[in-house]
Amino acid sequence: MAKERRRAVLELLQRPGNTRCADCGAPDPDWASYTLGVFICLSCSGIHRNIPQVSKVKSVRLDAWEEAQVEFMASHGNDAARDTYESKVPPFYYRPTFSDCQLLREQWIRAKYERQEFTHPDKQEPYSAGYREGFLWKRGRDNGQFLSRKFVLTEREGSLKYFNRSDAKEPKAVMKIEHLNATFQPAKIGHPHGLQVTYLKDNSTRNIFVYHEDGKEIVDWFNALRAARFHYLQVAFPGASDADLVPKLSRNYLKEGYMEKTGPKQTEGFRKRWFTMDDRRLMYFKDPLDAFARGEVFIGSRESGYTVLDGLPPSTQGHHWPHGITIVTPERRFLLACETETEQRAWVEAFRKVVDRPMLPQEYAVEAHFKHKP
Repeated sequence: MAKERRRAVLELLQRPGNTRCADCGAPDPDWASYTLGVFICLSCSGIHRNIPQVSKVKSVRLDAWEEAQVEFMASHGNDAARDTYESKVPPFYYRPTFSDCQLLREQWIRAKYERQEFTHPDKQEPYSAGYREGFLWKRGRDNGQFLSRKFVLTEREGSLKYFNRSDAKEPKAVMKIEHLNATFQPAKIGHPHGLQVTYLKDNSTRNIFVYHEDGKEIVDWFNALRAARFHYLQVAFPGASDADLVPKLSRNYLKEGYMEKTGPKQTEGFRKRWFTMDDRRLMYFKDPLDAFARGEVFIGSRESGYTVLDGLPPSTQGHHWPHGITIVTPERRFLLACETETEQRAWVEAFRKVVDRPMLPQEYAVEAHFKHKP
C-alpha cells in the first residue's frame, strides 16, 4: 500500500503545472507541501520548513504518504495553487526564479502563503502606494562603513532621495527613477539582504550599497522601486503592454568579475580591475564596492562595427593572466585578460550576446554620448 501511494504521488508530478517547482520554476520538483497541495524543489522546501504553521513538507520519493494526503495533492496541485495564491500579483512585483538569491525566494514564498499578499491587495500597500520612506544601512563611499540613512521614494517627483541626517532639509543625493536600477548582491555586499542601487549622475554610473536587517523591508523597497519604474514607463511609453515594460523594471548584471586591462596606448602594464557588464555598458572599478566606475565602455552591435575576439594581438606584453579577449569598437581596441579559460569563455559569451543583439534607437544616442566623452 505504501508503495502504491508513493507511486500515485509520483504520477501527479507528470500533470501539467506540476513538472516545475510551484515557487521558483526549477525543473523536476521532488518535494511537496501536503498542507498547501504544491510540488516544490529541495531549495524551496527548506523555506517552507520555516513556516510550519502554514506549510508541512515531505519528500515525494523518500517519505511515507497517507491516503488522505495523496488525495489532497491530487485535488490541488501547482496550477490550482497559483490560481489561488497568485491571483492578484501586481505586474511590477518581482517573481523570483531558481537562479535568484535566497532572500527573494523566501520573501516571495512568505508573501504568497504566510502573508497572503496576492489574495488581499490591501496588504500590498508597502510597495504599491507610490510613496515610501524609511531607514536603510548605506555603505559610506570613502570609509566603507555602513551608516543608517533616511530614504524617500516618491513616484510623483520621480525620484529616490537619501539624507545624511534625518532632520536634513536637503537630500545628499537625488536619483531619478528614469535611470535607476536595483539588484540584490548579497555576496558582493557581504550581507544576505544587500541591495545595489545604480543611477546616472552626469551620464556616468553611480553605485550605492544598502541593506535592512528585516528581509521583508528590503524586498518591499525593491518592489516599490520596480513599481515606480513601472508607472514611469507606462507614462513614457503609453502604447506599451505590461509584458513589454516588466523586463525593463530592474535588471541583473550580465556578468561581473575580475579581469586585467591596459590603457588606450596599450604600452602601459595591465592592471587588475573589477568589471561589470550592465546591458551595453561595460564598467570597470578598482574595487567591487566603489561608488564610481574608473571607466565605461559602450558595446554596440555587430552592424555598428563592434566585435569580440578570442585572445590578444601577438605583440601584447605586460599581462599576468594568460587568457585574452579583444573588444573591437569603431574607435579603438580594448585588451582584457582573464585568469582562467572558464572565465574567458563566460566573458566572451556575455559580450557576444550583446554584440549579436541589434541596437535600439535610444541606444544610438547613448553610443554618441560615449564617443563625445573627453
